[in-house]
Amino acid sequence: MTNNTTKIRQKINTGTIWEEIAGFSRAIRVGNQILIAGTTASGPAGIVGKGDPAKQMYFILDRIEQALQELGGALKDVVRTRTYVSDINHWEIVAKIHGEKFKTIRPVNTLVEARLVGDCLVEVEAEAILDG
Repeated sequence: MTNNTTKIRQKINTGTIWEEIAGFSRAIRVGNQILIAGTTASGPAGIVGKGDPAKQMYFILDRIEQALQELGGALKDVVRTRTYVSDINHWEIVAKIHGEKFKTIRPVNTLVEARLVGDCLVEVEAEAILDG
């Protein structure tokens, strides 16, 4: 539980090599906030949906949803997302998929072009605030 000076951190990892190499957690819950690291379509066998931004975006949003659930949250709790694309020409398909998942939730969102690692075409991070 929480007192005036200390908040318990719950962390989850998905076992990607990047979490170990860079020393980060996939997601952390502190109090009623869940923060989810930049998430790519990295699976045990490498990049999922190589060359396909739509497949990568679906995989990423599913992974984010799973992380939220593991920490007691849900997509409905998301208040901010940040989306990075390696090619700005992919913005529309990625934005439409974001819109499918968050149509009624409508978190604030930023989408920018960025140089991403390896064959990653999309990366998304999220922040959630749980009610109560």
